[in-house]
Amino acid sequence: MLEEWRAACERELEALECRKVYDLTPRPKGHKVIKNRWVFDVKGDGRKRACLVAKGFGQVEGLDYDQVFSPVVHFETVRLILAMAALEGWVAHGLNVRNAYLYGELDEEIYMEQPEGFRIPGKEDFVLRLRRALYGSKQAGLAWWRALKQSMEELGFTSLTSDAGVFIYRSKDGSFVIAIVYVDDAIFCGPSIPLVQKIKEAFMKRWETRDLGEITEFLRMRIIRVGRLVHIDQTAYLQLVLQRCGMQNAKAAITPLPARYVPIKSEEAANPERRSRFQTVIGSLLYLMLGTRPDIAFAVTKLAQHAANPSKDYLDKALYICCYLVGTQHYRLSYDGASGQGLSACTDSDWASDNNTQCSQSGYFVKLAGKLILWTLRVQKTIALSSTEAEYMALSDCSRQVVWMHTLLGELDYHLKPIPICGDNQGSIFIASNPVTEKHLKHIDIRYHYIREVIS
Repeated sequence: MLEEWRAACERELEALECRKVYDLTPRPKGHKVIKNRWVFDVKGDGRKRACLVAKGFGQVEGLDYDQVFSPVVHFETVRLILAMAALEGWVAHGLNVRNAYLYGELDEEIYMEQPEGFRIPGKEDFVLRLRRALYGSKQAGLAWWRALKQSMEELGFTSLTSDAGVFIYRSKDGSFVIAIVYVDDAIFCGPSIPLVQKIKEAFMKRWETRDLGEITEFLRMRIIRVGRLVHIDQTAYLQLVLQRCGMQNAKAAITPLPARYVPIKSEEAANPERRSRFQTVIGSLLYLMLGTRPDIAFAVTKLAQHAANPSKDYLDKALYICCYLVGTQHYRLSYDGASGQGLSACTDSDWASDNNTQCSQSGYFVKLAGKLILWTLRVQKTIALSSTEAEYMALSDCSRQVVWMHTLLGELDYHLKPIPICGDNQGSIFIASNPVTEKHLKHIDIRYHYIREVIS
């Protein structure tokens, strides 16, 4: 086993040398030298992967780096494209980019220690001068993004304004290819198999990649296509989470939280050990919720609000969610292309439901091809004085997401009719549809009146 991991480390160092990521140089005087560490992982297909990661927290802002922002594709965009693939019958192929960050060139002068266990004999005091971005360095994401965008533009792609992680290539005959890129994972999809294959091969000539063929996994989401159906789930990742939390053999619960459970803010001093365990559990559950599990959205977001100082009760309830997931491991989202169902949205609110702040809870979702592609549940930022006001604020929040999705599809040359938003409060619908300003509504923040601009 040890030899297998060592071989994985050697493969990583060979890749770094092949990409000319660094130069071995004497230790410079007056320059800070950052450290590094090895990170190990076992891929879904059983491959052992070792990754050399820089300890970027040792870099100094303004000296070692300036800008660090790098856009990534949103989960809801991925689900939208997969639902569109089901409806339109698009082919979708996957690629895995090897050492994606290594393509980004660095402008700054950064030095790093030699990796542990692989110091060059006779030159143990030498350091590595980084020429290209390395995982963990502060500006690695930005350097990768610049390299990716330049490469995609040279291939004829255009980045979408609505989501910079999505690119579209338009051919002269009217066909197109949509590319979704999330660091080292990519999906190429479109109606024409030959064009998708052609563009994919052109991309592979510029980037060292592994061709995954028909897409089966993306961002830890398993993707299964059966005719016009596209199923997505995170069963494999969920099983890892349950094992990590020691809950794989727990008794299944029928709901994410016990009935009528009300969290009470903890007043006791923070327990570092409990806080670390709670944040580990809730962080893993958040990734499940964001990916394919809207059914745990309320429970997870409710508990996540107390991550800074969780009580024993909060930790127990986080593990209770795991009990629910034990019995629902194989739940999935299934987009039915044969349904012909377009976009629709629903919104609701729970007035003054937060016992600690008296704020209301907003919730909404957007459906396409019969299943959810977007869902959000959050505490409202201000106190609503009535259920109508709470519902109005939820409607406005939902409308902004619907407008964004309408704009994104417009960039893909799908010009839609108005998208219906369903609400269950007549007062909020009336306020949104009519420019009334009554005494009990004057205080509502102007940002929530945005819905009046977009309602049809």
